Amino acid sequence: MTTHPFRGYRKTLECFVILVLLLGSLSACTSSGATANQQPPIKIGYSASLTGSFANDGKALQQGFQLWRDLVNQRGGLLGRQVELVGLDDKSDPVQVKADYLTLMNKDHVDLLLGPYSSLLTMPAAALTNAKHRVLFAPTGNAAGVFKKHYHSYFVTVPPSQEYLRTFAYFILSLPQDIRPQTVAYVSVDSPFAVPQVAEAKQLLGGYMQTVYAPAPYPANSNITPIAQQIARTQADVVILGTSGLGDSVSFTKAFKALHYNPKAIVETSGPGEGTQYLNAVGGSAVAEGIFVPDTGWYPGATTYQSDTFTQAYLAKYGGGVRDISSTTAKAFGAAQVLEQAVTQANSLDDAKLTQLLHSGTFDSVQGPIRFTADGANQIGILNMFQWMNGKLVLVYPVNNAQENPEYPKKNF
Repeated sequence: MTTHPFRGYRKTLECFVILVLLLGSLSACTSSGATANQQPPIKIGYSASLTGSFANDGKALQQGFQLWRDLVNQRGGLLGRQVELVGLDDKSDPVQVKADYLTLMNKDHVDLLLGPYSSLLTMPAAALTNAKHRVLFAPTGNAAGVFKKHYHSYFVTVPPSQEYLRTFAYFILSLPQDIRPQTVAYVSVDSPFAVPQVAEAKQLLGGYMQTVYAPAPYPANSNITPIAQQIARTQADVVILGTSGLGDSVSFTKAFKALHYNPKAIVETSGPGEGTQYLNAVGGSAVAEGIFVPDTGWYPGATTYQSDTFTQAYLAKYGGGVRDISSTTAKAFGAAQVLEQAVTQANSLDDAKLTQLLHSGTFDSVQGPIRFTADGANQIGILNMFQWMNGKLVLVYPVNNAQENPEYPKKNF
């Protein structure tokens, strides 16, 4: 029987070629899959006041961003990529905040940008990012002065600040004539956030109440005690305080208590909305009792978009109770929600595409519905009036949303 060694060799060679092709195909599939699963993260930069006069609010802001990052990554990320936050401390300083955003854009090369805390810090940040045609998703920074700049790529998710005290003014004017307060004192820190609010309240109430004290805005970081003493001497029925952040709010409240000054109503534009932080700082629920604060749509028990998810995530990550959640944390989370929706709808990280979409779309957040004007203001946002009652911050106005009737007149300290 004749054998053919060459045939055996050829068959072996064919098998070897097939094996190589199969291994190559498998390698290509594996390589392709690895590439898809190992895409670089989407880097989102922000500046927060982790030190300085806004430190409490800055830390609350950062909590909101971090909560959103955790949740979005659990859902698979943005555009199939994980989200990485790059945060810098602006030290509550307008000069430092500008340097931070330059670093985020030029050194860290972040893909997207979230805004800092306060209008004071947001204004220089927005000027810089807008000049570079970068979208800034701002959780705060809603002072009238920001919108007068007509920035095209700036979007703040809460309503304009000058509208905040309207709810308080409307409440005062709704009181029956026989119990309506007669005199009012207006005091504000020199802040682009607070001054327009107090001015708006003064305009609304000016024809109905006698102004007994209305000095020029005081500089930031002033000693509050002598200012509180001046207010107390007037014995004004109502005190309208333009505060920016927790510090001044707490100082005024404690000073009035020490002076045994008990106006019929006190409203503070910022501070009382910081939940347990405020309550503990002023000395407990008895001191906070009756203090009003205007704020946007989220509050414990709100039925706004993803409110339950936000609340549960906060409690799981940071502990405590629902009353510990700062309104600033909710604002930060809301801004990140809008960022997520814009990126998803545009299917892009391109700033020009995002800007176009943001100018035309309607969005949802824990703060309520959002639709932007040409200048980046939220024109359909929700505004409420809250009041501390028995250790809880309660929605009291407008009437159709109220959890309780407002406490008026305020109980004595």
